Amino acid sequence: MKKTLFDNETYAEVTKEDKPLNRLKNLDEKIAGAVSKVKALKEEKVLLERRIQELEARLDEKEQEVEKLSSEKTAIKNQLEELLNELETLDVG
Repeated sequence: MKKTLFDNETYAEVTKEDKPLNRLKNLDEKIAGAVSKVKALKEEKVLLERRIQELEARLDEKEQEVEKLSSEKTAIKNQLEELLNELETLDVG
């Protein structure tokens, strides 16, 4: 367990007069826990932002690949149409 501002060796004896100190110690522990959680969440946020950037870069690559394949498909289709037109113009008889 983390040490807080109110940790000391004489704290073991809790009396009615120590209740405000006990409340402060409890509050201090809660604040320390919240600070720790915020730090962890910030680190996680940074990691998630990096992951988003990586995934966006991969998505861009895939979109470029799809565009390239679509262009190649169109070019092949046009070539096939030209070849078919040439075959139709040939006199087979």
